[in-house]
Amino acid sequence: MYSKVNKEYFNVFDFTNFSGNIVTEFIISGFPRLQRFSLLLFFIFMIIYLFTITGNGLIFFLINLDRKLQTPMYFFVSNLSFLDMSYTSVTIPRMLVKFSIGFEIISYAGCFAQMYLFVSFVAVECLLLSVMAFDRYIAICNPLHYHITMTRQLCILLALVAWIGGFACPVTMLVLALRLPFCGPNVIHHYYCDHPPILQLACADTSLNVMIGSSLSAFVLLICFTLVVLSYIKIIITVFKISSSSGRLKTFSTCGSHFAVVNIFYLPLIFMYVRPTPSYSSDVDSLVAMFYTVLTPMMNPIIYSFINKDIKYAFRKTMKC
Repeated sequence: MYSKVNKEYFNVFDFTNFSGNIVTEFIISGFPRLQRFSLLLFFIFMIIYLFTITGNGLIFFLINLDRKLQTPMYFFVSNLSFLDMSYTSVTIPRMLVKFSIGFEIISYAGCFAQMYLFVSFVAVECLLLSVMAFDRYIAICNPLHYHITMTRQLCILLALVAWIGGFACPVTMLVLALRLPFCGPNVIHHYYCDHPPILQLACADTSLNVMIGSSLSAFVLLICFTLVVLSYIKIIITVFKISSSSGRLKTFSTCGSHFAVVNIFYLPLIFMYVRPTPSYSSDVDSLVAMFYTVLTPMMNPIIYSFINKDIKYAFRKTMKC
C-alpha cells in the first residue's frame, strides 16, 4: 500500500497550483467515476453524517446525564461516541462540499492537517477499543474485584492514555511527510488526505516514510487487536465455565456491543494498513476505507442503542421528562 508507484500512473496533471516547483494545493479526486451521481451522493452522505452526529451525540448526552450509566463501561462508550463524532467530521464535510459544488481543492497545510487528525483519531479508537476489551475482561473474569480495580481514577487514566497515545503515534509520520518535496502531480486519488496516497505524490525517495508508516500501523493495529483477541479468549473460556445456558448468554451479552464494533472496525482497517503485498488501488482502497471512516461511526449508535437495554431505558426515561 505504501509503495511508490510509477509517475505514469497519474494521467491528470495540474500545474496551475504550483509555486515554482512546489505544490501549494492538492486536488482530491476520490470516486471520479461517480461524479455524475454527485447530487445523489451528497444527499446519501448528508443523511449518514447527520445520523452519525445525532446518534453518537445522543448516546454521549444520555450517558453523561443518567446516573445509572455512570459506570466504567459507559464512560468508555461515551468516549467512543465523542471520538466517532470527531473523526467522521474530519472527512465527510469536505466530501459534501465536493459533491455539492464540485470544489476539490485542499491547501497543503489543510491536507496534512486532515491526514494527521484522521490517523490520530483512528489510533485513538484502536487504543480505546483495547481499553474497553480490558474493562469487559475484568468485569467477566474477575467480577468480585471489578469495582475495586476499575476505579474512576483508573478509567480516566486509561482514557487519557488512549487519547494522548493516539495523537502521539502519527507525529513522526507527519514530520517525515512534511519534509518531502512535492513538485507535481498534485492529484490525490482518494476521497481524503491519507498517508499512503500522499506519499505517491512525493518527488523523492519515500522508503523511510514507508518503513515508519508501516511499522507504526502494524504496531498500533496488531498490538491493539491482539490485546482485544486475548481478552475475548479469556472471556469466552470464562463464559463456557458457567453451567446454565441462560447465564452464559446473559454474561456474554454484556460485551456483545463491543464485540460487534471491534469486528466492523478492525477488519477493514487491517486490510488497508497491514498487508503482505504493498500495493495501492485507489478504487478498492477508497471503497474499503468507507467502512471505518463512514459506516463504523454510523453503526456504533445503532449497535449500542438496539442491543443495549440500558441505553434504550435511559432514552425512554429522558423522553418522558
